[in-house]
Amino acid sequence: MRCINKKAACLFLLFMVSFCCGCGKKEVALEQSYDVYNTTGSMGISSNETGGDKKYFSENLCVAEDTEIGTDTTDAFVAEGAGTFNLATNTVVYQKNIYEKLYPASTTKILTAYIALTYCADLNENVIISEYAATQASDSSVCGIKAGDVITMRDLLYGLMLRSGNDAAIAIAEHISGDVDSFAELMNQEATKLGAVQSHFVNPNGLPDENHYTSVYDLYLIFNEAIKNETFLEIISTRFYEVSYFDAAGNTVNQTWENTNQYLSGHYRTPEGFEVIGGKTGTTGEAGYCLVLYSKNAAGQPIISIVLKADGKSNLYLLMNEMLEGFAN
Repeated sequence: MRCINKKAACLFLLFMVSFCCGCGKKEVALEQSYDVYNTTGSMGISSNETGGDKKYFSENLCVAEDTEIGTDTTDAFVAEGAGTFNLATNTVVYQKNIYEKLYPASTTKILTAYIALTYCADLNENVIISEYAATQASDSSVCGIKAGDVITMRDLLYGLMLRSGNDAAIAIAEHISGDVDSFAELMNQEATKLGAVQSHFVNPNGLPDENHYTSVYDLYLIFNEAIKNETFLEIISTRFYEVSYFDAAGNTVNQTWENTNQYLSGHYRTPEGFEVIGGKTGTTGEAGYCLVLYSKNAAGQPIISIVLKADGKSNLYLLMNEMLEGFAN
């Protein structure tokens, strides 16, 4: 559906976003919320330009009403939220509760990776793993890095997105911002700049917290920006990654990380006619089973599809296949 989102119109207020990056301070002025009276065909928040130079925040985004599309012909009941976004036509072709506040689990790491790629000028620079980063809960998803290990930012990003390492997420956050709280502030600033105003983040890995939440639509906005980065695409499309780094004593450590995306690992069938490029999984008790996916249909059109809070892994991929086969061809 390509229309004005009235709910978002109430959420977006007049504001100025200022942010600092490695190249200096940049200011972005956002003039107004989704322009429901605009008749030019360009929709969304506009810049402070005038006349023909006026730019609208959502003119190249999928925008939709808060309604359901396609849920009557799919097993939509297996998940709390879902959406399919055709980037070629800028349309939302399938949706269920895309604006509902939900826990993101490890799909949080999409934003973490995006920030790392935005703020880290040299991905080959070394990161020394702190005691805190290395002592994440052993029953959570970790890369297995230890305190004192020396590993590049590039390798940490592969550990973050393929192995879904909570330890890698903390190490990245500490390296960029000094500590997790400061990095979380940066996450919220960057999310707001991307229009993800229904989200709030308190950590870089997505471990449960009542103040850590997002929505299907906000994840679409964040992921849509992240996939514009070629390095990000290279990482999420990698099936296996062999990494070599040094421990605190200077000894070489070798590991192989497998992508948790079950399409890429071959554990679940890719819909006929689709090419799965990559994405990010996430699972916690509170968030259920989650998947943000980037694919292309038979016509070569880029598709983002998202399922949040599915009740099981098999149902997660069942619904994802139904969304793609039924609405993204």
